[in-house]
Amino acid sequence: MLGFKKLQWPLSIICIIGAIFAYRRINSAFETEVPKVTLHQWWGDGPEPKDWAAYVKNSSEVLSNRLIFPDSTIDDLRQRLNRTLHLTESMSPDFRNGFNTKELLKIVDYWRDNYMPRWREREVFMWQFNHFTTEIQGLRMHFLHLMVYDENKVGKHHYPVLLLHGWPSSIREFYPLMHKLQQTHFDKTNPYIFDVVVPSIPGFAWSQGTSREGLGPVQIAVIMRNLMLRLGYKKFFIQGGDFGSVIGSHMATLFPENILGYHSNLCAVFTVRSVIKGILNAIKPTFFFRDGFEEMFPHWEVIKRLIEETGYYHLQATKPDTIGAVLSDNPVGLAAYILEKWSSLTNRYYKDSSNGGLRKSFKLDALLDNVMIYYLTNSITTSSRIFAEHHSSEQRELHMASVPTDVPTGCARFKHDLIHFHDNQLKDKYRNLIHSTYYKDGGHFIALEMPKLLYADFIEFVKKVEKFSKL
Repeated sequence: MLGFKKLQWPLSIICIIGAIFAYRRINSAFETEVPKVTLHQWWGDGPEPKDWAAYVKNSSEVLSNRLIFPDSTIDDLRQRLNRTLHLTESMSPDFRNGFNTKELLKIVDYWRDNYMPRWREREVFMWQFNHFTTEIQGLRMHFLHLMVYDENKVGKHHYPVLLLHGWPSSIREFYPLMHKLQQTHFDKTNPYIFDVVVPSIPGFAWSQGTSREGLGPVQIAVIMRNLMLRLGYKKFFIQGGDFGSVIGSHMATLFPENILGYHSNLCAVFTVRSVIKGILNAIKPTFFFRDGFEEMFPHWEVIKRLIEETGYYHLQATKPDTIGAVLSDNPVGLAAYILEKWSSLTNRYYKDSSNGGLRKSFKLDALLDNVMIYYLTNSITTSSRIFAEHHSSEQRELHMASVPTDVPTGCARFKHDLIHFHDNQLKDKYRNLIHSTYYKDGGHFIALEMPKLLYADFIEFVKKVEKFSKL
Protein backbone atom coordinates (compact mmCIF):
# COMPACT_ATOMS: atom_id res chain seq x y z
CA MET A 1 0.00 0.00 0.00
CA LEU A 2 2.85 2.34 0.89
CA GLY A 3 4.50 1.60 -2.44
CA PHE A 4 1.34 2.47 -4.31
CA LYS A 5 1.09 5.81 -2.51
CA LYS A 6 4.65 6.61 -3.57
CA LEU A 7 3.62 5.96 -7.16
CA GLN A 8 0.53 8.20 -7.04
CA TRP A 9 2.30 11.42 -7.99
CA PRO A 10 4.37 9.90 -10.84
CA LEU A 11 1.24 8.17 -12.16
CA SER A 12 -0.73 11.39 -11.92
CA ILE A 13 1.95 13.27 -13.86
CA ILE A 14 2.01 10.54 -16.51
CA CYS A 15 -1.79 10.71 -16.82
CA ILE A 16 -1.70 14.48 -17.15
CA ILE A 17 1.01 14.29 -19.82
CA GLY A 18 -0.97 11.58 -21.61
CA ALA A 19 -4.14 13.67 -21.50
CA ILE A 20 -2.31 16.70 -22.89
CA PHE A 21 -0.77 14.56 -25.64
CA ALA A 22 -4.16 13.04 -26.51
CA TYR A 23 -5.82 16.45 -26.57
CA ARG A 24 -3.10 17.79 -28.85
CA ARG A 25 -3.49 14.80 -31.14
CA ILE A 26 -7.22 15.48 -31.31
CA ASN A 27 -6.45 19.16 -31.86
CA SER A 28 -3.97 18.42 -34.65
CA ALA A 29 -6.49 16.09 -36.25
CA PHE A 30 -9.01 18.88 -36.01
CA GLU A 31 -6.80 21.43 -37.77
CA THR A 32 -7.39 20.12 -41.27
CA GLU A 33 -6.31 22.26 -44.21
CA VAL A 34 -8.82 23.80 -46.58
CA PRO A 35 -9.41 21.24 -49.35
CA LYS A 36 -8.95 22.14 -52.97
CA VAL A 37 -12.24 22.19 -54.83
CA THR A 38 -13.00 22.56 -58.51
CA LEU A 39 -14.53 25.95 -59.24
CA HIS A 40 -15.91 24.98 -62.65
CA GLN A 41 -17.09 21.41 -62.28
CA TRP A 42 -19.70 20.44 -64.88
CA TRP A 43 -23.08 19.16 -63.70
CA GLY A 44 -25.18 19.46 -66.83
CA ASP A 45 -26.74 16.61 -68.79
CA GLY A 46 -24.85 17.49 -71.95
CA PRO A 47 -21.10 17.18 -72.67
CA GLU A 48 -18.73 19.33 -70.67
CA PRO A 49 -17.62 22.44 -72.60
CA LYS A 50 -14.04 22.43 -73.83
CA ASP A 51 -13.70 26.20 -73.49
CA TRP A 52 -14.94 27.23 -70.04
CA ALA A 53 -14.33 30.93 -70.59
CA ALA A 54 -16.50 30.89 -73.70
CA TYR A 55 -19.17 28.83 -71.93
CA VAL A 56 -19.37 31.22 -68.97
CA LYS A 57 -19.59 34.19 -71.33
CA ASN A 58 -22.35 32.60 -73.41
CA SER A 59 -24.37 31.24 -70.48
CA SER A 60 -24.15 34.21 -68.13
CA GLU A 61 -27.50 35.72 -69.07
CA VAL A 62 -29.89 36.23 -66.16
CA LEU A 63 -33.51 35.88 -67.22
CA SER A 64 -36.54 37.28 -65.45
CA ASN A 65 -39.22 34.62 -65.14
CA ARG A 66 -42.77 34.16 -64.00
CA LEU A 67 -43.02 30.48 -63.39
CA ILE A 68 -46.60 29.66 -64.38
CA PHE A 69 -48.04 26.16 -64.38
CA PRO A 70 -50.51 25.28 -67.15
CA ASP A 71 -54.19 24.66 -66.44
CA SER A 72 -53.77 21.00 -67.37
CA THR A 73 -51.28 20.47 -64.54
CA ILE A 74 -53.50 22.20 -62.00
CA ASP A 75 -56.59 20.33 -63.20
CA ASP A 76 -54.75 17.02 -62.87
CA LEU A 77 -53.87 17.84 -59.26
CA ARG A 78 -57.48 18.76 -58.52
CA GLN A 79 -58.60 15.38 -59.84
CA ARG A 80 -56.05 13.57 -57.69
CA LEU A 81 -57.19 15.43 -54.58
CA ASN A 82 -60.80 14.62 -55.43
CA ARG A 83 -60.27 10.87 -55.34
CA THR A 84 -61.64 8.86 -52.45
CA LEU A 85 -58.88 8.22 -49.94
CA HIS A 86 -58.66 4.79 -48.35
CA LEU A 87 -56.51 5.64 -45.35
CA THR A 88 -55.98 3.42 -42.33
CA GLU A 89 -57.22 5.02 -39.14
CA SER A 90 -54.47 6.15 -36.77
CA MET A 91 -53.85 4.06 -33.67
CA SER A 92 -53.61 7.10 -31.43
CA PRO A 93 -55.46 10.44 -31.55
CA ASP A 94 -52.21 12.40 -31.95
CA PHE A 95 -48.99 12.47 -34.00
CA ARG A 96 -46.97 9.98 -31.97
CA ASN A 97 -47.14 7.40 -34.77
CA GLY A 98 -46.81 9.95 -37.55
CA PHE A 99 -49.34 12.11 -39.32
CA ASN A 100 -52.77 11.59 -37.81
CA THR A 101 -55.23 10.33 -40.43
CA LYS A 102 -58.15 12.53 -39.34
CA GLU A 103 -56.01 15.65 -39.51
CA LEU A 104 -54.65 14.63 -42.90
CA LEU A 105 -58.20 14.30 -44.26
CA LYS A 106 -59.01 17.79 -42.94
CA ILE A 107 -55.95 19.23 -44.66
CA VAL A 108 -56.78 17.49 -47.94
CA ASP A 109 -60.32 18.86 -47.75
CA TYR A 110 -58.97 22.37 -47.20
CA TRP A 111 -56.39 21.93 -49.95
CA ARG A 112 -59.00 20.75 -52.47
CA ASP A 113 -61.98 22.95 -51.55
CA ASN A 114 -60.39 26.15 -50.25
CA TYR A 115 -56.80 26.43 -51.44
CA MET A 116 -57.00 25.05 -55.00
CA PRO A 117 -59.83 27.38 -56.12
CA ARG A 118 -57.48 30.23 -55.14
CA TRP A 119 -54.38 28.75 -56.75
CA ARG A 120 -53.90 31.56 -59.27
CA GLU A 121 -54.01 34.01 -56.33
CA ARG A 122 -51.33 31.95 -54.61
CA GLU A 123 -49.23 32.09 -57.78
CA VAL A 124 -49.50 35.87 -57.80
CA PHE A 125 -48.52 35.88 -54.14
CA MET A 126 -45.35 33.96 -54.99
CA TRP A 127 -44.57 36.41 -57.81
CA GLN A 128 -44.41 39.34 -55.38
CA PHE A 129 -40.62 39.08 -55.51
CA ASN A 130 -38.62 39.05 -58.72
CA HIS A 131 -37.87 35.51 -59.98
CA PHE A 132 -34.84 34.87 -62.17
CA THR A 133 -33.01 31.96 -63.74
CA THR A 134 -29.49 31.58 -65.05
CA GLU A 135 -27.21 28.70 -65.94
CA ILE A 136 -24.36 27.84 -63.58
CA GLN A 137 -21.98 24.94 -64.35
CA GLY A 138 -24.52 23.35 -66.66
CA LEU A 139 -27.52 23.63 -64.33
CA ARG A 140 -30.47 25.99 -64.55
CA MET A 141 -30.49 27.94 -61.30
CA HIS A 142 -33.57 29.69 -59.97
CA PHE A 143 -33.44 32.54 -57.46
CA LEU A 144 -35.26 35.56 -56.06
CA HIS A 145 -33.44 38.87 -56.18
CA LEU A 146 -34.33 42.07 -54.36
CA MET A 147 -32.15 45.02 -55.37
CA VAL A 148 -31.96 48.57 -54.05
CA TYR A 149 -31.48 51.40 -56.50
CA ASP A 150 -28.98 54.20 -56.00
CA GLU A 151 -31.43 56.86 -54.81
CA ASN A 152 -32.32 54.70 -51.79
CA LYS A 153 -28.75 54.18 -50.60
CA VAL A 154 -27.88 57.62 -49.25
CA GLY A 155 -26.68 57.52 -45.65
CA LYS A 156 -27.19 53.77 -45.23
CA HIS A 157 -24.96 50.73 -44.87
CA HIS A 158 -25.60 48.64 -47.94
CA TYR A 159 -24.88 44.90 -47.93
CA PRO A 160 -25.84 41.90 -50.07
CA VAL A 161 -27.21 38.89 -48.19
CA LEU A 162 -27.66 35.32 -49.41
CA LEU A 163 -30.51 33.35 -47.78
CA LEU A 164 -30.18 29.56 -48.00
CA HIS A 165 -33.05 27.16 -47.27
CA GLY A 166 -32.93 23.46 -46.43
CA TRP A 167 -35.17 20.38 -46.67
CA PRO A 168 -38.18 20.05 -46.67
CA SER A 169 -38.29 23.81 -47.07
CA SER A 170 -37.98 26.14 -50.04
CA ILE A 171 -37.69 29.81 -50.91
CA ARG A 172 -41.21 30.17 -49.50
CA GLU A 173 -39.91 29.95 -45.94
CA PHE A 174 -38.03 33.23 -46.40
CA TYR A 175 -40.89 35.41 -47.66
CA PRO A 176 -41.64 37.06 -44.28
CA LEU A 177 -37.92 37.59 -43.59
CA MET A 178 -37.46 39.09 -47.06
CA HIS A 179 -40.21 41.58 -46.28
CA LYS A 180 -38.40 42.56 -43.09
CA LEU A 181 -35.11 42.99 -44.93
CA GLN A 182 -36.83 44.99 -47.66
CA GLN A 183 -38.59 47.30 -45.21
CA THR A 184 -35.25 48.54 -43.93
CA HIS A 185 -34.89 50.43 -47.23
CA PHE A 186 -37.81 52.68 -46.30
CA ASP A 187 -37.17 52.97 -42.56
CA LYS A 188 -35.32 56.23 -41.96
CA THR A 189 -34.27 55.10 -38.47
CA ASN A 190 -32.69 51.88 -39.73
CA PRO A 191 -29.10 52.25 -40.94
CA TYR A 192 -29.18 49.15 -43.17
CA ILE A 193 -30.37 48.23 -46.60
CA PHE A 194 -29.88 44.82 -48.16
CA ASP A 195 -29.77 43.35 -51.62
CA VAL A 196 -31.31 39.94 -51.02
CA VAL A 197 -30.65 36.78 -53.06
CA VAL A 198 -32.71 33.66 -52.29
CA PRO A 199 -31.86 30.70 -54.54
CA SER A 200 -33.60 27.37 -54.83
CA ILE A 201 -30.63 25.12 -54.17
CA PRO A 202 -29.83 22.59 -56.93
CA GLY A 203 -32.41 19.82 -57.15
CA PHE A 204 -35.02 21.86 -55.27
CA ALA A 205 -38.04 23.51 -56.89
CA TRP A 206 -37.14 25.26 -60.14
CA SER A 207 -33.37 24.76 -59.78
CA GLN A 208 -32.23 21.85 -61.89
CA GLY A 209 -30.93 18.68 -60.31
CA THR A 210 -28.10 16.71 -61.82
CA SER A 211 -27.93 13.21 -63.27
CA ARG A 212 -24.28 12.97 -62.22
CA GLU A 213 -23.10 11.69 -58.85
CA GLY A 214 -21.11 13.92 -56.52
CA LEU A 215 -23.18 17.10 -56.18
CA GLY A 216 -22.94 17.45 -52.41
CA PRO A 217 -23.04 20.50 -50.14
CA VAL A 218 -19.41 21.40 -50.95
CA GLN A 219 -20.10 21.50 -54.67
CA ILE A 220 -23.35 23.40 -54.07
CA ALA A 221 -21.35 25.93 -52.06
CA VAL A 222 -19.22 26.51 -55.16
CA ILE A 223 -22.35 27.00 -57.29
CA MET A 224 -23.83 29.46 -54.78
CA ARG A 225 -20.61 31.46 -54.72
CA ASN A 226 -20.48 31.51 -58.52
CA LEU A 227 -24.09 32.71 -58.59
CA MET A 228 -23.31 35.61 -56.26
CA LEU A 229 -20.25 36.57 -58.31
CA ARG A 230 -22.36 36.50 -61.47
CA LEU A 231 -24.78 38.93 -59.86
CA GLY A 232 -21.88 41.25 -59.08
CA TYR A 233 -21.54 40.54 -55.36
CA LYS A 234 -17.93 39.93 -54.42
CA LYS A 235 -18.60 40.25 -50.68
CA PHE A 236 -21.83 39.33 -48.93
CA PHE A 237 -23.50 37.99 -45.80
CA ILE A 238 -25.03 34.51 -45.53
CA GLN A 239 -27.98 33.37 -43.45
CA GLY A 240 -29.19 29.77 -43.44
CA GLY A 241 -30.63 26.85 -41.52
CA ASP A 242 -30.75 23.10 -42.10
CA PHE A 243 -28.81 22.28 -45.30
CA GLY A 244 -28.63 26.02 -45.92
CA SER A 245 -26.48 26.15 -42.80
CA VAL A 246 -24.22 23.37 -44.08
CA ILE A 247 -23.81 25.05 -47.48
CA GLY A 248 -23.29 28.47 -45.91
CA SER A 249 -20.66 27.08 -43.54
CA HIS A 250 -18.81 25.50 -46.46
CA MET A 251 -18.90 28.81 -48.33
CA ALA A 252 -17.43 30.63 -45.33
CA THR A 253 -14.72 27.97 -45.02
CA LEU A 254 -13.81 27.74 -48.69
CA PHE A 255 -14.24 31.38 -49.72
CA PRO A 256 -13.53 33.65 -46.74
CA GLU A 257 -12.53 36.44 -49.11
CA ASN A 258 -16.15 36.65 -50.28
CA ILE A 259 -18.07 36.26 -47.02
CA LEU A 260 -18.61 39.26 -44.76
CA GLY A 261 -20.30 37.12 -42.12
CA TYR A 262 -22.04 33.76 -41.71
CA HIS A 263 -25.22 33.64 -39.62
CA SER A 264 -27.10 30.43 -38.91
CA ASN A 265 -30.02 29.16 -36.87
CA LEU A 266 -28.55 25.65 -36.89
CA CYS A 267 -24.82 25.88 -36.18
CA ALA A 268 -23.27 22.44 -35.78
CA VAL A 269 -19.81 20.90 -35.48
CA PHE A 270 -19.56 17.12 -35.79
CA THR A 271 -15.97 16.31 -34.83
CA VAL A 272 -14.45 13.89 -32.31
CA ARG A 273 -13.73 16.71 -29.90
CA SER A 274 -17.22 18.16 -30.28
CA VAL A 275 -18.82 14.77 -29.68
CA ILE A 276 -16.75 14.28 -26.51
CA LYS A 277 -17.96 17.63 -25.23
CA GLY A 278 -21.50 16.68 -26.17
CA ILE A 279 -21.22 13.52 -24.07
CA LEU A 280 -19.99 15.60 -21.15
CA ASN A 281 -22.99 17.88 -21.69
CA ALA A 282 -25.32 14.92 -21.38
CA ILE A 283 -23.59 13.60 -18.25
CA LYS A 284 -23.40 16.98 -16.54
CA PRO A 285 -25.52 19.59 -18.36
CA THR A 286 -24.15 22.53 -16.34
CA PHE A 287 -20.52 21.72 -17.20
CA PHE A 288 -20.11 24.32 -19.98
CA PHE A 289 -23.21 26.45 -19.77
CA ARG A 290 -24.09 29.96 -18.82
CA ASP A 291 -26.84 30.14 -16.21
CA GLY A 292 -30.32 29.96 -17.66
CA PHE A 293 -29.49 28.06 -20.83
CA GLU A 294 -28.91 24.56 -19.50
CA GLU A 295 -32.27 23.38 -20.82
CA MET A 296 -31.23 24.20 -24.41
CA PHE A 297 -28.54 21.59 -24.64
CA PRO A 298 -28.28 17.82 -25.05
CA HIS A 299 -29.67 15.73 -22.24
CA TRP A 300 -30.46 12.08 -22.74
CA GLU A 301 -34.02 13.07 -23.65
CA VAL A 302 -32.66 15.04 -26.61
CA ILE A 303 -30.70 12.01 -27.77
CA LYS A 304 -33.90 9.99 -27.55
CA ARG A 305 -35.66 12.62 -29.67
CA LEU A 306 -32.91 12.46 -32.28
CA ILE A 307 -33.41 8.70 -32.59
CA GLU A 308 -37.19 9.12 -32.86
CA GLU A 309 -37.22 11.97 -35.36
CA THR A 310 -34.39 11.22 -37.78
CA GLY A 311 -35.62 8.04 -39.45
CA TYR A 312 -36.40 10.10 -42.57
CA TYR A 313 -32.81 11.33 -42.55
CA HIS A 314 -31.37 7.82 -42.58
CA LEU A 315 -33.76 6.77 -45.35
CA GLN A 316 -32.88 9.72 -47.57
CA ALA A 317 -29.18 9.36 -46.85
CA THR A 318 -29.26 5.75 -48.05
CA LYS A 319 -32.27 5.30 -50.40
CA PRO A 320 -33.38 8.74 -51.68
CA ASP A 321 -34.65 7.39 -54.98
CA THR A 322 -36.94 4.91 -53.25
CA ILE A 323 -38.71 7.52 -51.16
CA GLY A 324 -38.75 9.76 -54.23
CA ALA A 325 -40.57 7.10 -56.24
CA VAL A 326 -43.09 6.63 -53.41
CA LEU A 327 -43.91 10.35 -53.17
CA SER A 328 -43.75 11.48 -56.81
CA ASP A 329 -47.21 11.86 -58.38
CA ASN A 330 -48.66 11.27 -54.90
CA PRO A 331 -49.83 14.64 -53.59
CA VAL A 332 -51.48 13.39 -50.40
CA GLY A 333 -48.52 11.20 -49.47
CA LEU A 334 -46.12 14.06 -50.25
CA ALA A 335 -48.11 16.47 -48.07
CA ALA A 336 -48.19 14.00 -45.16
CA TYR A 337 -44.45 13.33 -45.43
CA ILE A 338 -43.42 16.99 -45.66
CA LEU A 339 -45.89 18.45 -43.17
CA GLU A 340 -45.09 15.83 -40.54
CA LYS A 341 -41.54 17.23 -40.52
CA TRP A 342 -42.87 20.76 -40.18
CA SER A 343 -44.74 19.54 -37.09
CA SER A 344 -42.09 17.39 -35.40
CA LEU A 345 -39.16 19.76 -36.07
CA THR A 346 -41.04 22.87 -34.97
CA ASN A 347 -41.89 21.66 -31.48
CA ARG A 348 -41.31 18.25 -29.92
CA TYR A 349 -44.56 18.53 -27.95
CA TYR A 350 -46.67 18.90 -31.09
CA LYS A 351 -46.68 15.13 -31.49
CA ASP A 352 -49.04 14.99 -28.50
CA SER A 353 -51.60 17.12 -30.34
CA SER A 354 -54.36 15.81 -32.59
CA ASN A 355 -53.48 18.36 -35.28
CA GLY A 356 -49.71 18.26 -34.90
CA GLY A 357 -49.61 21.91 -33.87
CA LEU A 358 -49.21 22.95 -37.49
CA ARG A 359 -51.83 25.68 -37.47
CA LYS A 360 -50.55 27.00 -34.16
CA SER A 361 -47.20 28.02 -35.64
CA PHE A 362 -48.03 28.51 -39.33
CA LYS A 363 -50.78 29.51 -41.69
CA LEU A 364 -52.01 26.52 -43.65
CA ASP A 365 -51.77 28.43 -46.94
CA ALA A 366 -48.05 28.96 -46.36
CA LEU A 367 -47.50 25.27 -45.64
CA LEU A 368 -49.44 24.26 -48.75
CA ASP A 369 -47.46 26.79 -50.84
CA ASN A 370 -44.34 24.87 -49.85
CA VAL A 371 -45.92 21.50 -50.63
CA MET A 372 -47.12 22.80 -54.00
CA ILE A 373 -43.61 23.89 -54.92
CA TYR A 374 -42.29 20.38 -54.31
CA TYR A 375 -45.21 18.72 -56.09
CA LEU A 376 -45.50 20.93 -59.16
CA THR A 377 -41.75 20.96 -59.83
CA ASN A 378 -41.51 17.18 -59.18
CA SER A 379 -38.42 17.79 -57.06
CA ILE A 380 -38.90 15.42 -54.13
CA THR A 381 -36.42 12.87 -55.51
CA THR A 382 -33.71 15.31 -56.56
CA SER A 383 -34.05 17.27 -53.31
CA SER A 384 -33.76 14.12 -51.20
CA ARG A 385 -30.48 13.17 -52.88
CA ILE A 386 -28.62 15.90 -51.01
CA PHE A 387 -28.75 13.68 -47.90
CA ALA A 388 -26.98 10.81 -49.66
CA GLU A 389 -24.42 13.13 -51.26
CA HIS A 390 -23.75 14.81 -47.92
CA HIS A 391 -22.75 11.45 -46.41
CA SER A 392 -20.85 10.10 -49.40
CA SER A 393 -17.25 8.98 -48.98
CA GLU A 394 -16.16 11.81 -51.30
CA GLN A 395 -17.71 14.44 -49.01
CA ARG A 396 -16.35 12.80 -45.85
CA GLU A 397 -12.83 12.73 -47.25
CA LEU A 398 -12.88 16.53 -47.47
CA HIS A 399 -13.15 16.74 -43.63
CA MET A 400 -14.97 20.06 -43.83
CA ALA A 401 -16.04 19.92 -40.18
CA SER A 402 -12.38 19.87 -39.20
CA VAL A 403 -11.36 22.92 -41.24
CA PRO A 404 -11.29 26.06 -39.06
CA THR A 405 -13.36 29.00 -40.27
CA ASP A 406 -12.22 32.53 -39.51
CA VAL A 407 -15.17 34.35 -41.08
CA PRO A 408 -17.19 36.23 -38.42
CA THR A 409 -19.92 33.82 -37.35
CA GLY A 410 -23.24 34.24 -35.59
CA CYS A 411 -25.29 31.39 -34.13
CA ALA A 412 -28.89 31.71 -32.95
CA ARG A 413 -30.42 28.76 -31.08
CA PHE A 414 -34.16 28.26 -30.84
CA LYS A 415 -35.33 26.00 -28.05
CA HIS A 416 -37.40 23.45 -29.95
CA ASP A 417 -34.97 22.78 -32.79
CA LEU A 418 -33.68 19.25 -33.09
CA ILE A 419 -30.14 19.77 -31.80
CA HIS A 420 -27.97 22.47 -30.24
CA PHE A 421 -24.25 23.01 -29.83
CA HIS A 422 -22.56 25.05 -27.13
CA ASP A 423 -20.08 27.84 -27.87
CA ASN A 424 -17.24 25.69 -26.55
CA GLN A 425 -18.02 23.15 -29.26
CA LEU A 426 -18.64 25.65 -32.04
CA LYS A 427 -15.44 27.63 -31.43
CA ASP A 428 -13.42 24.55 -32.36
CA LYS A 429 -14.39 25.36 -35.94
CA TYR A 430 -15.75 28.91 -35.93
CA ARG A 431 -12.79 30.70 -34.40
CA ASN A 432 -14.49 34.09 -34.68
CA LEU A 433 -17.84 33.23 -33.15
CA ILE A 434 -18.75 36.82 -32.33
CA HIS A 435 -22.49 36.39 -31.87
CA SER A 436 -24.21 33.69 -29.82
CA THR A 437 -27.84 33.83 -28.75
CA TYR A 438 -30.44 31.54 -27.15
CA TYR A 439 -34.21 31.80 -27.38
CA LYS A 440 -36.69 29.93 -25.23
CA ASP A 441 -39.12 29.39 -28.09
CA GLY A 442 -39.05 28.63 -31.81
CA GLY A 443 -38.12 25.63 -33.90
CA HIS A 444 -36.43 24.43 -37.05
CA PHE A 445 -38.26 26.60 -39.61
CA ILE A 446 -37.75 29.85 -37.75
CA ALA A 447 -37.67 32.10 -40.83
CA LEU A 448 -41.36 31.38 -41.38
CA GLU A 449 -42.36 30.76 -37.76
CA MET A 450 -40.77 33.82 -36.12
CA PRO A 451 -39.34 36.07 -38.86
CA LYS A 452 -39.24 39.18 -36.65
CA LEU A 453 -37.09 37.41 -34.08
CA LEU A 454 -34.73 36.00 -36.70
CA TYR A 455 -34.50 39.39 -38.40
CA ALA A 456 -33.63 41.15 -35.13
CA ASP A 457 -30.98 38.54 -34.38
CA PHE A 458 -29.46 38.90 -37.84
CA ILE A 459 -29.33 42.71 -37.54
CA GLU A 460 -27.52 42.42 -34.21
CA PHE A 461 -25.04 40.09 -35.88
CA VAL A 462 -24.44 42.56 -38.72
CA LYS A 463 -23.70 45.29 -36.17
CA LYS A 464 -21.14 43.07 -34.46
CA VAL A 465 -19.52 42.19 -37.79
CA GLU A 466 -19.17 45.87 -38.64
CA LYS A 467 -17.39 46.48 -35.34
CA PHE A 468 -15.29 43.32 -35.57
CA SER A 469 -14.24 43.75 -39.21
CA LYS A 470 -14.29 47.57 -39.15
CA LEU A 471 -16.58 47.75 -42.16
